[in-house]
Amino acid sequence: MAAGGAEDPSLERHFRGHRDAITSVDFSLNKKQLASGSMDSCLKIWSMKPQMRAYCLVGHKDAVMCVQFSPSGHLVASGSRDKTVCLWVPSVKGESTVFKAHTATVRSVHFSSDGQSLVTASDDKTIKVWTVHRQKFLFSLSQHINWVRCARFSPDGRLIASASDDKTVKLWDKTSRECIHSFCEHGGFANHVEFHPSGTCIAAAGTDKTVKVWDVRMNRLLQHYQVHTAAVNSLSFHPSGNYLITASNDSTLKILDLLEGRLLYTLHGHQGPATCVAFSRTGDFFASGGSDEQVMVWKTNFSAADYDGVLKTHKSGATVDGTHHRLPSEMDCGVHLKKTKSQDTGRNHERQEEDVHLADTLEHIIGQLDVLTQTVSILEQRLTLTENKLKEFLENQQKIIQNKEN
Repeated sequence: MAAGGAEDPSLERHFRGHRDAITSVDFSLNKKQLASGSMDSCLKIWSMKPQMRAYCLVGHKDAVMCVQFSPSGHLVASGSRDKTVCLWVPSVKGESTVFKAHTATVRSVHFSSDGQSLVTASDDKTIKVWTVHRQKFLFSLSQHINWVRCARFSPDGRLIASASDDKTVKLWDKTSRECIHSFCEHGGFANHVEFHPSGTCIAAAGTDKTVKVWDVRMNRLLQHYQVHTAAVNSLSFHPSGNYLITASNDSTLKILDLLEGRLLYTLHGHQGPATCVAFSRTGDFFASGGSDEQVMVWKTNFSAADYDGVLKTHKSGATVDGTHHRLPSEMDCGVHLKKTKSQDTGRNHERQEEDVHLADTLEHIIGQLDVLTQTVSILEQRLTLTENKLKEFLENQQKIIQNKEN
């Protein structure tokens, strides 16, 4: 493939072997193995060494919806449409422990950072927490009113974030087992949620084509991205916390620059929906899966160290598809960056730079106003709901008084 600059992400290799859509991908700690789950009911462990065959771990009786390596890399957890969770030893033997976790499809599995706990999410509308070594059920969280697509522990293990088809992203306190906040800004199903490496923010992907980032300390919306043209299925934070990668039904992967609040790269590789994406633990690679039955491994080629260089080279977002490069004028929230031709005189050039700077500032203000408008709209809806409930309460009180008088 034609790799552009040295700092551009590049497709390293792709794995074929699944016979249906890929649902989930995850790297082991040492990057020697990559796990993938598929609608074909099979979990595969791919070796990153050339010419090494993949292990096919067979045990689930239906589609494998999610996979994740334990922090140590000694175990792989998987969840399935057969309502079970499996804990596998990622080897040729593929020894596993199976336990019936839920009463419906298991959509998500996630280990705590100490590897001691496992959180699962299901179409039975619940989130469950388990001990890993004995697979002992600890407790259930059940305030969602529709399928729960994803659940994640915070890096310190004190919080759990969940994303649901009830259009909410919920934040739970693991100790008190209570929902401490519900984020209701998504206009569609919330497909995926992840904690920022610092633990101070969460990002969620939705069927409304958006990605939203919230501060979990202040419970407020920080960033709103609308860079995809179809539902966003999955996302993953770079370990530096500076970048977020997303996978969408529009067949693209997009890398967002969180510090600048803009689109940095658009990657084309999958034929059809890109269903899942995940950075490696060190961030130098990321993997993606699609409905085209392919697992792709990409080299990141950029990091916090060369961040400034990448930003200067790709002010408006680069497109990488293995065959050509172009620079579309895409930015956060679909706003176009205005490019200008260089002038002969220094004065005109300076004036032009000022115009571009002003345009950028105005575009940023417009983006922030859009977020404020959405927030006000949500507050108005909640106020209307409160007013209706108050009105209903007063009417009921009046009826009670009338009945007592009669």
